Amino acid sequence: MSMTAPYPAAVARVATAAEAKGLTIKIVETARSARSAEEAAVAVGASVGQIVKSLVFRGKDSGKPYLLLVSGANRVDETLMARHLGEALERPNAAYVREATGFAIGGVAPLGASAAITTFMDEDLFQHATVWAAAGSPVHVFEVVPLQLRSATGAALGRVK
Repeated sequence: MSMTAPYPAAVARVATAAEAKGLTIKIVETARSARSAEEAAVAVGASVGQIVKSLVFRGKDSGKPYLLLVSGANRVDETLMARHLGEALERPNAAYVREATGFAIGGVAPLGASAAITTFMDEDLFQHATVWAAAGSPVHVFEVVPLQLRSATGAALGRVK
């Protein structure tokens, strides 16, 4: 039996992607929703800054998806991100997020997307020994060392605010 068998399909995809990247994670099912950074922090007993918000944006000119891994304590400066990424960003609708990643909003994981996606990581996540990210559903999360997360996702690193 596969170790991903007890998980919903999207969560199993995260577990498989982590394993393929050599990343050892333990996926935890929270007793309450971890849909927002604040909810996730309470659910796992961490600070809001330790929560990785996996935010999907669409390039205004290219229509290309971008995944921003942002500290739960930060808000994205879209003008700054446009300079980093080379085009203005817009917030897509839920259908675009699901199409681009295979995940529903509230469960978007930093790895395991259904297609390759350009990823950018907030340098503020490195202020913490470990961070918590969504694992494919609003009630599944995993803890990871920021450097390991960056390596597994191939994310560019910088300021988001």
